[in-house]
Amino acid sequence: MSPESRQNSPSPSSVRQVRDSSRKLVRELGFMSATLADTDLSPSAVHAVLEIGASPGINGKELAELLRLDKSNSSRQIARLEAAGIVERRASDGDARSSELYLTHAGKQLRQKIDRLASSQVSKALGRLSHSDQLALVRAVGLYADALRQDNGTDTPVNRTVSASIVEGYRPGCIGDVASLHGRFYAQHWGFGAFFEKRVATELAAFAEALPQDGKALWLGERDGRTLASLAIDGNLESGVAHLRWFIVDDALRGTGIGRQLMTRAMNFVDEHFTETYLSTFKGLDAARHLYESFGFKLCEEAQGTQWGASVTEQRFVRRTA
Repeated sequence: MSPESRQNSPSPSSVRQVRDSSRKLVRELGFMSATLADTDLSPSAVHAVLEIGASPGINGKELAELLRLDKSNSSRQIARLEAAGIVERRASDGDARSSELYLTHAGKQLRQKIDRLASSQVSKALGRLSHSDQLALVRAVGLYADALRQDNGTDTPVNRTVSASIVEGYRPGCIGDVASLHGRFYAQHWGFGAFFEKRVATELAAFAEALPQDGKALWLGERDGRTLASLAIDGNLESGVAHLRWFIVDDALRGTGIGRQLMTRAMNFVDEHFTETYLSTFKGLDAARHLYESFGFKLCEEAQGTQWGASVTEQRFVRRTA
């Protein structure tokens, strides 16, 4: 055993206390009941709804691995949700023999209901803690969940080689990292230069400096202390309109699903606060466009422009909350 392993070995008292707290969490969150979250669904079915909603297009195998269910159990859950009109299957664009899972309109409404109930439950509990204790709890719970995942042999996402954690709010170094991600990607693929990178850095710095602020949020994908993905919502509560900004994923994380996870968090946020969300992009970013459209954005305007320092066909996408 290495000195580091001996240093990190927990005491029997720590193990016992965490086990006691874990049992309390299971009970207080309602997982001992046959149904969960004021629905007629089992806990595993509720989690299936949440995970399909978080990753539209996930397939059955990925869902089973994510929920730690065997294939037959997962298939039964999916079949029940499909029969109830909550989930639908669609043929995969890349493989007609494979199907992707999506929530139906009723499924999306159910997921919103579950999210509201769960958020209310957690919010009330956190409200009994000081701000510093809230931050400490968020970090500790995240670390504990990640440690459990590693011990379960799933320290990397399904069919993926690199993982990253999503954090909310400003983190030291994130402005430079996000500006660098934009600068390198758009210089390599579109010939953008210093004007564009300076604009990203300047506007993001002003945005981050104002956080936390109602109607505004920033999510970052972090790995080893570096920001490798980002997305922000810059909203105006009075007008009810939000601007989706600085969405980017480093090549090291492409294919991990983190872009969809960031979009899901952002859309959950805007659905709670705004009636309309828009984003500005340009023609040719087909992968990003496909993702935007899968979340309900529609192309509304298209014209030649130079707002990013190079001549491109600028596009404006709009998503209106139902």
